[in-house]
Amino acid sequence: MPRYDRAELLRYAEDLLTKGGMEPDKAAVTAEVLVEGDMIGHETHGLQLMHWYLECLADGSLNGTGSYEVIADKGAGFVWDGRLLPGAWLLSQALDQAMERVKTHGIVGAAIRNCHHTCALSAYMRRATDAGLIVQVSASNPAARRVAPYGGTEPILTPNPLAMGFPTSGDPILVDVSSSITTTTMTQLLAKKGERYPEPWALTAAGEPTDDPREVTERGGTLMSLGGAAKGHKGYGLALMVDLLGQGLSGKGRANTAAPGPLAQSAFLQVIDPEFFAGLGAFTEQSDWLAEACRTNPPAPWSRGPVRVPGDSASIKRRAALAEGVPVAENDWARMAKHAERLGVALPAAL
Repeated sequence: MPRYDRAELLRYAEDLLTKGGMEPDKAAVTAEVLVEGDMIGHETHGLQLMHWYLECLADGSLNGTGSYEVIADKGAGFVWDGRLLPGAWLLSQALDQAMERVKTHGIVGAAIRNCHHTCALSAYMRRATDAGLIVQVSASNPAARRVAPYGGTEPILTPNPLAMGFPTSGDPILVDVSSSITTTTMTQLLAKKGERYPEPWALTAAGEPTDDPREVTERGGTLMSLGGAAKGHKGYGLALMVDLLGQGLSGKGRANTAAPGPLAQSAFLQVIDPEFFAGLGAFTEQSDWLAEACRTNPPAPWSRGPVRVPGDSASIKRRAALAEGVPVAENDWARMAKHAERLGVALPAAL
């Protein structure tokens, strides 16, 4: 896979978004979050999304200008209406404010409604963990229905990802999971390629497990909750939590959406300062011990290698991207190149 210098790639992505109709400050942040997604191995939520973002800017479903509306602000908690502005910019703005306010309040939470796509949630974690803070981010899309409640067949929920980042004295612990086994983006990509899931990750419209993503994209099936047919009540429970945190606390969600429509995500984030509790040193003593105990745990016979802590793979890939360049799939590059030609943006050369 071709690799590109991070600074050049950021310039390229920012120029594409700016020429596509996004204000420079929003384009810069969105480019950074998209490139970070590729750097940490979340290819489906990296620059692969650029083609779609530019199309959304063109048709008006992504708002590239203006600012959010403050619905409520109580200091330690605030609510914004995102007005379909870029999710990367909205979450970054909210996270920056929460990180500043947490110095006073210890715990700060924020809910955002009417937010455009939020990219890879783990792409936001390091800005908090590097500052010695704990961060939680979750997102749902009340304008779409992809996942049936456990035991049902009619879709109500979306994959509803949840991410948390915890500081250590080394690489952070980064947990990023969807409430469904797989994501909508991955399902659409596999369906377009005519490929199947590696296991039954979806349900047909009749509620039968299937490994064919086209049962979801073409025939009315649903994504299966995390835990599968036997233990899907666990993912179902997580999905309900994400829905209610983002939609319930922001005051707008599925109860206000009669039918699926344009993407308008709801997000919730929370920042916790360990200094307000037993102290950062006391926290990292525990997080360091736990991470090391997991990494040195004897691997099971079926394991592909040493035990890893969530975030280890992302940290390894990120270091490689900084040293060797950011990998971008050739088909994603080709689609961006067509937009670059249309918008008059110069392409960076591969390393």
